[in-house]
Amino acid sequence: MALAQRNIVVTTLKSPFIEDQPVELVERKGLGHPDSLCDGISEAVSRGLSKMYLDAYGRILHHNTDETHIVGGQAAPAFGGGKVTQPAYAVLVGRATTEVDGEKLPFRQTAMTAAKEYVKSVCSHLDLAKQMEFDCRIGQGSVDLRGVFEQEGYMANDTSFGCGYAPLSETETLVLETERFLTLRLKKRLPSLGEDVKVMGCRQGDRISLTVAAAMVGRELPDADAYLAAMAKVREEVVKNASKLTHRTLDVSVNTGDSVAQKVYYLTVTGLSLENGDDGSTGRGNRVNGLITPYRPMSMEATSGKNPITHVGKIYNLLSREIARDVVQEAGGNIREVHVRILSQIGKPVDHPLVAALEVLPADGVTLEKVEAQARDVADRWLGHADTVPQKLLTGKFTTF
Repeated sequence: MALAQRNIVVTTLKSPFIEDQPVELVERKGLGHPDSLCDGISEAVSRGLSKMYLDAYGRILHHNTDETHIVGGQAAPAFGGGKVTQPAYAVLVGRATTEVDGEKLPFRQTAMTAAKEYVKSVCSHLDLAKQMEFDCRIGQGSVDLRGVFEQEGYMANDTSFGCGYAPLSETETLVLETERFLTLRLKKRLPSLGEDVKVMGCRQGDRISLTVAAAMVGRELPDADAYLAAMAKVREEVVKNASKLTHRTLDVSVNTGDSVAQKVYYLTVTGLSLENGDDGSTGRGNRVNGLITPYRPMSMEATSGKNPITHVGKIYNLLSREIARDVVQEAGGNIREVHVRILSQIGKPVDHPLVAALEVLPADGVTLEKVEAQARDVADRWLGHADTVPQKLLTGKFTTF
């Protein structure tokens, strides 16, 4: 029996355009932040399990690994060296299909391997064998949830919503690209820069302030003078890179918690704050667009690690992001901003949500009627291709944090 037409509602966005709002706050937790590491581990474990299931059975079986936690260790950082005195501890928590027709699957080994490989790929100064411990407590999933998962077709395994928006504001772009610049590019030229970087942006009118917290690696810095020189270099490079992205007045501060008089510096052994008591959890950091944006719609769902087939807490956040982005792009300047929210019902088809609500802010002189049909068509197209999300996640085309 054919499914009913999708319930897609398009209305006018009532809030002011983000660039016209007097204040805007934006945050990004970098790849080495404990919360981001938990997100990355959760997603890597999900990918590892998904590939194991695909290789063995040709389909992704039930799992959710979105509950990774990191317990910070203890360290004694020092210029020219330092040491980790107690390893950080990562525990993998969630549910998975652990056996099929009585055959037990190597899910723990698969999960642990994926987690360690991910951390190794991100944290260049961390001695994985000595400075971080891993534990896998992933268990058998709920019978009810597995039952939903194993139905014909892709049925939502939760009643949940996802949301997204487009386009990114200038401040959002600036925050996102600043962290990427530091951890993916400058780090290669500045070995003392660790991976635990956080960027906070605050725009007031046409003035943007960026506050950067950057963990520095003690063994790459012989003394305080070298540290201060590295801080000056970080600030100089951030200003230079950010100036390419904005013409607004720009203020950049780096490691504002330092105190030269009290000899307090953001110095680490591993380039990570997790070495010294900073804990982390999946879902406490960046949303699927890589940012934390209190002036925009956000879902509190932990997207990373949820299964990519039926878990709408993951799929709808990703689809909302893509729908919003394509609505703006395909409108050709007729839309200034769009917010998307999609709600599921457990046991109902993923590609037919209870409602997909789009709030559109047309450009000056453009009516909602002119862009409504196009916006609805974009949403309908993406929902109709919800089954492409798993492959895009497994191949890295979609990111979750």
